[in-house]
Amino acid sequence: MYSVYVTRKLPGQGLDRLRSLCNVTIFPEDRNITKAELLGEIAQQDAVITMLADPIDAEVIAAGEKLKVIANYAVGFNNIDTAAASARGIAVVNTPDVLTDASADFAWALLLATARRAIEGDSLVRRGGFVGWAPELLVGVEVHGKTLGIVGAGRIGQAVARRALGFNMRTLYHNRSRLPDHVEKELNLTYADLGTLLKEADFVSLHCPLTPETRHLIGAAELRLMKPTAVLINTARGPVVDEAALVQALRERTIYGAGLDVYEAEPALHPGLAELSNVVLAPHIASAGMETRLKMVDLVVNDVLAVLQGERPRNLVNPQIF
Repeated sequence: MYSVYVTRKLPGQGLDRLRSLCNVTIFPEDRNITKAELLGEIAQQDAVITMLADPIDAEVIAAGEKLKVIANYAVGFNNIDTAAASARGIAVVNTPDVLTDASADFAWALLLATARRAIEGDSLVRRGGFVGWAPELLVGVEVHGKTLGIVGAGRIGQAVARRALGFNMRTLYHNRSRLPDHVEKELNLTYADLGTLLKEADFVSLHCPLTPETRHLIGAAELRLMKPTAVLINTARGPVVDEAALVQALRERTIYGAGLDVYEAEPALHPGLAELSNVVLAPHIASAGMETRLKMVDLVVNDVLAVLQGERPRNLVNPQIF
């Protein structure tokens, strides 16, 4: 019987099907597993189901002498050394598509909460500071009819653009390559270089993967290009933004505000970020809809079983091994 290691307890009963066919071990603590702990467990595993914070580097992969598949419980897989896995013939799979709408919804939740100062308002009411309506009470920036800039127009970026149609927004996008004409027309998208997008957008929403090219894609120079009334939203990966530069820009009001679900040194925050009132901070929960998370369990279980049974998995990141 195959052995499968799961680095964090997963929601629902989706692992029961895996247990009926494999020996399944789950890391018992409610925290991220350390690299040392993972190295101590992986040697005898045929498969591992990992979380996006797990460091699956070449050393860990080499220690997994029996590994046949690494299943990342996330759409991103920058935590996995896919080249090292491919060199060993190990399949790497992820969970795309099913979290698109939940993630797009949450990007909009951050956008609206930041623009209309919803969290500040909640705090004011809870501490007894609301003494009645006032003309200048927590005045924010409006969203309807403004310009949205999307950086990274994959599935999630396009889903965010689709929601912008309901707000009658002009939507610019920047991507590694232009989308087909029919997609641009359907979503009312206009392609722009990054500099133009940053200068013209009232809201900038990041949806690009983390690569060497996108690390610190948004730094001090880019933030200075943005309007002083602009809002930055990041539900992609923390290191896409230079967090030190962002703290300075928010503190100096170079931009109006930011909504963040991810952080450069997650879960740690850059000093000063938590003290700022013009930033909404979420604990990496963009995909945390129950239906979505259960579907993600199904995807990793299906693909783990497929590989162990000698079949091609559905969501294969490194197809060159098959």
